[in-house]
Parts: sequence; structure tokens; C-alpha cells
Amino acid sequence: AIMQSEDNKVVDLYIPRKCEATNKLIHPTDHASVHINIAQVDANGVITGSSDSITIGGYMRRRGYADCALNRLFHDRKLLS
Repeated sequence: AIMQSEDNKVVDLYIPRKCEATNKLIHPTDHASVHINIAQVDANGVITGSSDSITIGGYMRRRGYADCALNRLFHDRKLLS
């Protein structure tokens, strides 16, 4: 249940994030987790305004699997050939 105002704005104090490699919730005190935004660009290299977001939990980074997970996620989104 998401708390919304009358203007349909989210007013929750905390919105949990999920690791995209493992689909596990990221705890609010997980200071090793990262959230990466990749901007979309046109043919001239100008930012179009939209972006892709990738979130990796600290567990994956501590275990040394973040590089492999990022490569897989980039490949699935056609950001890496």
C-alpha cells in the first residue's frame, strides 16, 4: 500500500529498493549498495532526458559478483553489445 496525497504524489517516508541482480530488498542501512542512472542519448550524443536505473545491493558487491551482474543487466537492456 502506497501512501499518496490528494494530488497522487507519493508521501511515504521510505520506499524500499530491490537489488536487480537478486531481487532481494535492500536494507535501509546497507551503505554498500549502489544506484546507477544511465542517461539515454541520441545519435549526436545529446541526452534525451530519459534514463535507465540499476540498483545493486551491498551483498553482491561484497561477494565480488557486482561486475558480472552489471554486465548481465547491461546486456539484457541492450546497453552492452
